[in-house]
Amino acid sequence: MPDLLIELFSEEIPARMQTRAGEDLKKRITDGLVEAGLTYANAAALTTPRRLTLAVEGLLAESPTIREERKGPKVGAPDKAIDGFLRGAGLTRDQLEERDTPKGAIYFATIEKPGRPAAEIVAEVLEATIRNFPWPKSMRWGNGTMRWVRPLHSILCILTDEAGAQVVPMEIAGIKTGDTTEGHRFMAPNRISVTSFEDYAAKLKRAFVVLSPSERAEHIWNDAQNMAFAAGLEVVDDKGLLAEVAGLVEWPVVLMGQIDAEFLELPPEVLQTSMKEHQKFFSVRNPKTGRIERFITVANRETADNGATILAGNQKVLSARLADAKFFWQNDLRVAKSDIAQWTRALENVTFHNKLGTQAERIDRIAALARELAPVTGADADQAEKAARLAKADLNSEMVYEFPELQGLMGRYYIEAAGEDATVAAVAQEHYSPLGPSDDGPTAPLSVTVALADKLDTLTGFWAIDEKPTGSKDPFALRRAALGVIRLVLENELNLSIGEVVNKAIEIGQEPELSYVREMQIYVDENASKRDVSAAFEFAFSRAEGWTPSPLNWQPKDETVNTKAMPDADRVVGMYKDEFGWPYSSFNSSARARAETSYMPWSAVTPRGFVEKQNDLLSFFHDRLKTFLRDEGIRHDIIDACIAMDGNDDLNLLVKRARALNTVMTTEDGKNLVQGFKRANNILSQAEEKDGVEYSYGADVKFAESDSEKALFAALDAAQAQIDPALKSEDFPAAMSAMAALRGPVDAFFEDVQVNTDNDILRRNRLNLLSQIRQICSSVADLTKIEG
Repeated sequence: MPDLLIELFSEEIPARMQTRAGEDLKKRITDGLVEAGLTYANAAALTTPRRLTLAVEGLLAESPTIREERKGPKVGAPDKAIDGFLRGAGLTRDQLEERDTPKGAIYFATIEKPGRPAAEIVAEVLEATIRNFPWPKSMRWGNGTMRWVRPLHSILCILTDEAGAQVVPMEIAGIKTGDTTEGHRFMAPNRISVTSFEDYAAKLKRAFVVLSPSERAEHIWNDAQNMAFAAGLEVVDDKGLLAEVAGLVEWPVVLMGQIDAEFLELPPEVLQTSMKEHQKFFSVRNPKTGRIERFITVANRETADNGATILAGNQKVLSARLADAKFFWQNDLRVAKSDIAQWTRALENVTFHNKLGTQAERIDRIAALARELAPVTGADADQAEKAARLAKADLNSEMVYEFPELQGLMGRYYIEAAGEDATVAAVAQEHYSPLGPSDDGPTAPLSVTVALADKLDTLTGFWAIDEKPTGSKDPFALRRAALGVIRLVLENELNLSIGEVVNKAIEIGQEPELSYVREMQIYVDENASKRDVSAAFEFAFSRAEGWTPSPLNWQPKDETVNTKAMPDADRVVGMYKDEFGWPYSSFNSSARARAETSYMPWSAVTPRGFVEKQNDLLSFFHDRLKTFLRDEGIRHDIIDACIAMDGNDDLNLLVKRARALNTVMTTEDGKNLVQGFKRANNILSQAEEKDGVEYSYGADVKFAESDSEKALFAALDAAQAQIDPALKSEDFPAAMSAMAALRGPVDAFFEDVQVNTDNDILRRNRLNLLSQIRQICSSVADLTKIEG
């Protein structure tokens, strides 16, 4: 079985594209080979900045011969039908075979497709792969039409077996395949002839090319750590930067340089970000002071002066970059110390979303919501509002404008520089968290408060304007925001009613001074019809003092009236013109213009719509919660059984209930009790439907006949006595345990007792007993939702 080696040699491939390109090359080549009948034992893709390499081991020398049998028309069928079958099969009539079947004599054709040599198949697959390679960006060069990420120079493609290496003949865009490649661009630029993958890798290593990305990364990291350790320092770990730098060099040479003393007082995060983003340098930290004092750069070649010239050039460029960062830092500090609030005021000119207003208006909403959340999180309301108003101030700073990834972190520095308390400053950095499943969430009450307010305002706002995630699309990261809320609530054990908070966020989104607008909305929702909505509007405008009651004649009764009410009323009309078919065109043009351009955060939402959106948003939280709890092994049906209970918008209690139920459902008592409950519920439901009555008036133990029936009465009373106080104190494990203890008495009851007996008194009593089982179990969780 031959081995296949392919190398596509080009100009430098961007580091961010290399890993994906290697995977695509492997998948497209191997899929094409298998589809053509060539199986293989193993395949591996390797990449450097100038080459994509694929090594395939144990490839079949040729594709197998395939025999296919096709059923044709009946014997005696029209000639046209037979001829058409022959053309499709590529046979002549004398090659058909007649066979007797239950439906009569039928023609059968046996088609044999001979195998093809591996080289022929490889050439076809490789050409198709190159022509259709899925680069994120590609280019043409010269006069050709072929596209590649960078100009393609050569193609190495050989099959190696015991007899030696064979070049797979192919030509594309004037480039013929061969058995040669090039070494390092500067240190070994000559062509190299290879005979196998082992020979290829060894000769490239001698030509100063490390073929494996992981080997290059390991070499870089080990040398960097050793250099830093020798100087009493440590390298700041950055796996993303390490992978990127490993994709920039074929022969990594690690060098350590010095940062000018004038920049050492910059925040370490500023130094690290500037060096990473602009120069791809690793930061080297003094573990005693936490300062970034040196940098690690990786050259792509060895030099006679051991990299001194390279380091000097890098340090010169780095100093220019850090001078910019120092300038931003000093300017921002001056603003922060004089009047940090001016940054927040400047956000009045920054749009957050065209339907949700400016960043400044959003900050107002977050601050108001933070005050409402403070009692739940244990934060001071005044401090929560102050922290919320300052948390996003750094969005207008020069440093964050240059390095957006430093938002929040720089805010912390600037707020402390402004003289605010450290806990208030910490909110700026922490309120964005958690950003993902591996990101730690805040635990300080102030940070938790503002983080919740920020995420809940985002979710409520986008739900209000119907910008919800659809399918895989989530442009505003609302799934991440909901998961963030869930983690904040659970990790800080907050008893928070999501429904109440959403309602409060909606009220804050409405302009609070326009209480008559909300009254009008409710009035219209409850009383108006599409045929006659004028009465509802007259009611609304009658609440706006100083206005004539007819919405068709909006003129103030005198010039001293507060003119703010007029654009507000215009917005109301804009809100309802579509829903109620109001003849909006009858209004004068200036009124229409104001209504259509005025900003109203929740303009599309009526009170009835609020309820629908609130329920939909709560369902969204429940869906995210199911995903979150899946990692704990809690099934969706168990969560559904808890969601069906009252108070399901308190996520902390919901999860406690779900975890307790999940624990019970892992026991035999729990599983069997569910079956017993479902049996009781089914018998009871059928009887209630048949009799047309509800059996929920309480059973009497004096009608119990058997010991098992009496024991069930006692067990239910005992369970009720334990479950009620346990639920009241939110001790769900105790409540679930008491419920699971009913398994034995319930099983014994069904084994000994016939519920639907001929004695009507006994039958009604036993049905009422089943109702008691249903009522007690249903007070803990809706067991009808449990599958199986």
